[in-house]
Amino acid sequence: MSLDKKEIVSRLPYSHPFLFVDEITDVSEKGIKGNYTFPEDSYFYEGHFLNNPVTPGVILIESMAQIGLVCFGIYLLASKTYDLKSNASVAMAETNVHFYAPVFPKEKIIVESELEYFRLNKLKCKVKLMKENGERVCVGTLAGMLIPNNEK
Repeated sequence: MSLDKKEIVSRLPYSHPFLFVDEITDVSEKGIKGNYTFPEDSYFYEGHFLNNPVTPGVILIESMAQIGLVCFGIYLLASKTYDLKSNASVAMAETNVHFYAPVFPKEKIIVESELEYFRLNKLKCKVKLMKENGERVCVGTLAGMLIPNNEK
């Protein structure tokens, strides 16, 4: 079974205000690419930083994980019967990210993820996050586990 790009996003176990995926633009067995535009009224800008809002690094990592691991994992597991909204969970296993530039309100980010390995439901990827103009924001390695609820 192969999923189309919109169906991948519809299967995410997140909702507003903690959904950081607008669309998936490319996906294959080797990687995934997607984007998100940070709304100016996002809750985390209030007070971060006063009079100069900047997207927190943890939110950038979450964006990388939602597109680069969870969306990609949904695609890779399409042939199985896992549904992350009802019968499976996602757990971050490893994060190593380096930051190079800030992201401000209303900026669109592009996330690209390249498969390192996927075995025993552990997915590890090289992930990079860039601004729409191609400027590098952060790069790193992320790994996560997709855990069916009946295996908890």
